[in-house]
Amino acid sequence: MPLQNRVTPLGDIVSTPQRGLFTGNRGIIHDPATRTLLNRRWATKAWIICVCDFRGRRRDVMATRSWTELFFLDEATALAAGHRPCFYCRRDDANRFRAAWQSGNGVSGVRASAIDEVLHRERQEGRARRLHALPMPLEALPDGAMVQANDASWLVVRGRALRWSFEGYRKTDIVLHAPRLITPPSTLGALRAGYRAVLHDSAG
Repeated sequence: MPLQNRVTPLGDIVSTPQRGLFTGNRGIIHDPATRTLLNRRWATKAWIICVCDFRGRRRDVMATRSWTELFFLDEATALAAGHRPCFYCRRDDANRFRAAWQSGNGVSGVRASAIDEVLHRERQEGRARRLHALPMPLEALPDGAMVQANDASWLVVRGRALRWSFEGYRKTDIVLHAPRLITPPSTLGALRAGYRAVLHDSAG
C-alpha cells in the first residue's frame, strides 16, 4: 500500500500511488518504525520543495528518523500548499524565488526564515487551512496560481482554470463558483513578479 506522503494543493497529506515531479518536507512528522505519519503535519515553519534526483543520492522513504519525504504533482501544487524552493538542492531556483518574492511584496534583504514566517501565517488559520479572497479576476491571475472552487482545486494557466488531480490537470467547461485563492498571497506576489513554477506536462 502506498505511504501517506502525497500532498494536495490544500496541503493535506494522503496516500496515493502517484508521486509527481518534486519532493520536499516539513521536518520530521513520521514514525520510521511503522512508516506512518504522526498526529502533527509539520515540525518546522520551513516547508520546502526539493528535487527528486540530487547528486545520485538515494533515500529509503520514511524509513529513518530524518525528514519526512513528501511528494507533489508539480511545483505549482507545492507552492499552493505553502512550500517554497529549497536553498540546498535548488539554490538557483530558491534565489530566483526570493528575488521575485521580494519584488512582488515590496521588500528587500529578506532571509529564508522571514519568508517562512509569512508563509506560515498565510497558509494556516489555527490548525485549519487558510483560503484567501481573489485579489483580481481569475483570468488575470498569473500562471501557476491555484484556486479552490466547486469542491476541487484548479490551476490557472493563460487565464484558464485546469482541474487538478494526482494524475495531472484536465480542461473542463465548468463555471467556477466563488473561487478562493489557495496559493499564499505572498507567493502569488512572486508569481506576478515573474517566478515561473514548474508545471506538470498535462498543464500544456
